[in-house]
Amino acid sequence: MSSITLAFSSSRVKTLAELPEGARGVVVSVRASNGGRADRLLALGVTPGASVSVLQTFPGVVFLCDQTELAIERSVAGSILVRIEESRS
Repeated sequence: MSSITLAFSSSRVKTLAELPEGARGVVVSVRASNGGRADRLLALGVTPGASVSVLQTFPGVVFLCDQTELAIERSVAGSILVRIEESRS
């Protein structure tokens, strides 16, 4: 499978690897990479439209995707594009 994209464009889109701890957003795209990682992420529920929340950024990226906590390498997190939600005061 190649990549899947949510039809949305915004300047507030970054890779999951770029987000700081505590950031929240919605998955916009999972880009295809070598080794079938996109397929694995999609099978785990990391799909366009899924809500994500970054729990940890070092040494790997730990995030909550809907109700599932996942830990991935930074290089894999770089293949996940997220539209950042504005923090509510």
